[in-house]
Amino acid sequence: MNALSIPTWIVHVSSVIEWIAAIVLIWRYGDLTDNPSWRALSWGMLPALVSAMCACTWHFFDNAPRLEWLVTVQAATTVIGNCTLCAGAWWIWRSRPIDPSGSEKDL
Repeated sequence: MNALSIPTWIVHVSSVIEWIAAIVLIWRYGDLTDNPSWRALSWGMLPALVSAMCACTWHFFDNAPRLEWLVTVQAATTVIGNCTLCAGAWWIWRSRPIDPSGSEKDL
């Protein structure tokens, strides 16, 4: 656990907590607006959360060489997370209201 300083640990842990809170809040927003595309974005955020947890786990065990596979998992889940976040954002964009003239309505 000595691989990172205490302030760096605070940043890592608080970022994970904030990401979890964001997932929950976005899910609730989807429920509140009755727009399932926001819930899809919440699902799309999960791979990035897994990536962050891989990084924290690896650092917690002092970057142990036997856990170096976590770096590969982190990289893979980061790429997957970027793609799922892009898909979730596209899904939200696609679900926007459009008036009969074909232009977007202001929300």
